[in-house]
Amino acid sequence: MRFSDIIAMSAGNLWKRKVRSILTILGVMIGTASIVVMLSLGLGLKSAMLNEIQSEGSMTDIQVYNYNNGGGGDQKLMTDETMEEFLALEHVTGASPRLSTYGQLSQGKYQTGVQFIGVSQEYMSNIPIAEGGRIPAPNTKKLELLIGNSVIQDFYDTKSGRSPYWEDGELPDVDYFNKTLFTQFDSTYTTDADGNMVEQPAKRNIFPVVGTVEGGPDDYNQYCWSVYVDIDSMKRYLTDTYRGQQIPGQPTDKNGKPYKYFCYNEAVISVDDLDNVEEVQQLIGDMGYETYSQQEWIKSAQQELLIIEAVLGGIGAISLFVAAIGIANTMMMSIYERTKEIGVMKVLGCSLGNIRLMFLTEAAFIGFIGGVVGLVISYILSFICNLILPGLVGYEGQHISIIPLWLVLVAILFSTLIGMIAGFFPAQRATKLSPLAAIRNE
Repeated sequence: MRFSDIIAMSAGNLWKRKVRSILTILGVMIGTASIVVMLSLGLGLKSAMLNEIQSEGSMTDIQVYNYNNGGGGDQKLMTDETMEEFLALEHVTGASPRLSTYGQLSQGKYQTGVQFIGVSQEYMSNIPIAEGGRIPAPNTKKLELLIGNSVIQDFYDTKSGRSPYWEDGELPDVDYFNKTLFTQFDSTYTTDADGNMVEQPAKRNIFPVVGTVEGGPDDYNQYCWSVYVDIDSMKRYLTDTYRGQQIPGQPTDKNGKPYKYFCYNEAVISVDDLDNVEEVQQLIGDMGYETYSQQEWIKSAQQELLIIEAVLGGIGAISLFVAAIGIANTMMMSIYERTKEIGVMKVLGCSLGNIRLMFLTEAAFIGFIGGVVGLVISYILSFICNLILPGLVGYEGQHISIIPLWLVLVAILFSTLIGMIAGFFPAQRATKLSPLAAIRNE
């Protein structure tokens, strides 16, 4: 018997028993849709979580800290030479120091304290810039400022001491681009002839604001609370401004004198691949520095999501298991109803393999059709989930139900395989029927 004949006979037998076939297919459809939707929610939540983390910074970046830079004595400084050591490590593609100092921004009656951070052009290229702005140019005589989108929240009225945003919910009347904005770094202290500490206030400057970080005042990101400047321009400015004095935030040697080079409290190390972040982080930690990366939080979150996916997939699998029992029951009933037909096929010389294949094909048809229809239902349910759920679970604007191509193929293959497995025992039973007994049976 040709395979095409087996296909035709199997399809014809299912069509003769339309109601029973449709009900059995319905069970497979529900089981397939349950598994696909459950897994798609797990995949979507994982994707939404990773997108959320990535929006706060690159997942292949390592934050390096050295809080021993302040004060004299024995200390492990982080300098430009240290950056070269970081770059020499395997899998490291970039090392950007962060030179930080504190100061004030003021305009009219409003003022706020803020952290000024000098970073490399490479680092700055990763900062999202609001429309119309740009990153500060390299090696400028005057510092160019890139202001975080949330900095405006902290401006307060110097006359009344009130903060318009935090007390009244209104943004202060501060315009970075069309009004004069004054910048002043922290004061330094020197010792006079009598040994008394004398404050040396830093001068006020007017530095141009060339851009702001993308987002509204309430949109959080890792760049939103600071002011960014080109690190080489910042070094030049600090060297000229504090000539002969200790630069604020810079360490001193055992004698209390400032070093002739800049030391950094922080650096950002870029790694070539997410899989290598943990290894590089360990190497930097062994060098005596504190480190942090998104990888630490991602691993913990992924373990939790794997458990969620397993639970969701298990719930769907139960539905498909029930559907498999339905397929087995349908095929057994079909054998009892077609006992005489099976006997005639054996008497006519049809091989046991062909008889087994015919019943397996019928079961596979049920699984395949149920899987395809279940996928259509899954896409509809996924669309509804993406309309309703993102806002409820805190991932607004993202898809929390994702059905990738591999899941489509696996779902169809799995439902078809389940059908064949469920139909195997009935198919075996059909091959063991006695031809003469089957013919006499009505």
